[in-house]
Amino acid sequence: MNARPRPWLARAVASSIVAASAFTPSAIAQTVETPIGPIPLRLGLPDGEATRQKLFDELDFQRATQAYIWGLPIVGFAQWQFAASSVFGARDTDVVLYESLRDKLGILTANATTPYIGGFPDLSRTGPLVVEYPEGASAGGVGDFWQRPVTDMGETGPDAGKGGRYLLVGPGQTAPEAPDYRIIQVPTSNVFVAFRVLDPDPERGKALIERFRLYPYAERANPPATRLLRPEGRPWSQVPPRGFAYWERLNDILQREPVMERDRMIMAMLKPLGIEKGKPFKPDARQRRILEEGARVGEMMAQVKSFTKREADARYRPEARWDYVILMDPSQEAATYSQLDERADWTYEAVTATKGMVTRTPGVGQAYLGAYQDEAGNWLDGGKSYRLRVPADPPAKLFWSLTVYDTDQRVLIDNGRDIADRSSRQDLVKNADGSVDIYVGPTAPEGFEKNWIPSVPGKAWFAYFRLYGPLQPYFDRTFALPDFKPVTSAKETAQ
Repeated sequence: MNARPRPWLARAVASSIVAASAFTPSAIAQTVETPIGPIPLRLGLPDGEATRQKLFDELDFQRATQAYIWGLPIVGFAQWQFAASSVFGARDTDVVLYESLRDKLGILTANATTPYIGGFPDLSRTGPLVVEYPEGASAGGVGDFWQRPVTDMGETGPDAGKGGRYLLVGPGQTAPEAPDYRIIQVPTSNVFVAFRVLDPDPERGKALIERFRLYPYAERANPPATRLLRPEGRPWSQVPPRGFAYWERLNDILQREPVMERDRMIMAMLKPLGIEKGKPFKPDARQRRILEEGARVGEMMAQVKSFTKREADARYRPEARWDYVILMDPSQEAATYSQLDERADWTYEAVTATKGMVTRTPGVGQAYLGAYQDEAGNWLDGGKSYRLRVPADPPAKLFWSLTVYDTDQRVLIDNGRDIADRSSRQDLVKNADGSVDIYVGPTAPEGFEKNWIPSVPGKAWFAYFRLYGPLQPYFDRTFALPDFKPVTSAKETAQ
């Protein structure tokens, strides 16, 4: 295959243009210049075995890049399920508590404020599955393995924070007569069941976690205890793997899931690359090379789409570089198309979405804004210092937070100090007008150590600004959040 990237050519060379009135074989173009280089022709057709193979290689390479983008949601969940099983020993009805910053270092753009509790049961093994969801201040949900929400639970779910029993029924399974359960049909065999504790009281939060239960419906008469596991310092990651490992993870989960009608064309595109439902994944040397190149270029495509969003409605306000980070409907469907690009934007840099995360109801759910560049449009650099001035009284019923992430892995920044966020729940230094200056940089600004998030020189970073219980000024965009401003001196810091 030709070296990449390759420049697009504005036009074919003059030798490939012939008079429209000429119909003799000698008048047919002999060479066509293309973005992948010159293509020699004979009788108007690609000439020679090497030329034909070059076109096949390019065809399969282009399919690999697009299949990489298509597979991001399911690979993200499959990798998390694999890590929970192989590192923590989690089984189908176990859940893992991710509480400390160290616990969450493997999660795509986790918040650093609230605990996460979640598991990845396989309904093809458990049969219909009971979720006993506790009453209290929490945000939870069930997602299928394409990261589409099946149901919210907790404050934004049908139980409205009062708790209840949900019954998850997978593909090919018959829902039992169970009037005391909320029956939820799930389109994938593997599911994500998770929640976050929103109650600021640690004891109430602990009690809520202990009341959560997960067990097969068939064992409802004597349900087994739900094991609560913890990372306990073990390194782990749910970040989609790079290179050939990406395709190994994708193939594994595709073999364990039904093929959605919407995905049949992509499955056809994967077939020449060695991935086919019901068949072993044994790519030859050519296929492996193309898959590795496709994963590398596909990820760069995903990076540019996530970190420089091109959707017309991505920018929160025109005067600043804060973007809406969730541009898709949680169903991943629009009126006339499936939201392939929108879900890739989100699932490359983050994981899972619920209806509560795109709420339009003031005071309910969460809101997310992302910043990837400074006020001049430069990538945020871990070797430089920046200031974000958060205006007084951000529109959040509960609290607000600013969290910093490593751009390469899209996880909480690992700066060796276990500090990745600052929030209104903390004792921050405030300005006279009630605004708060948050600093991100390699050294702490004097007098503002409480407001500082350490960065890592040599690495890029990005930030999420979260509003828990967003209020009307957020929805009508009258809340103005300025850009990150580079600061180089103590005088600039104080201004």
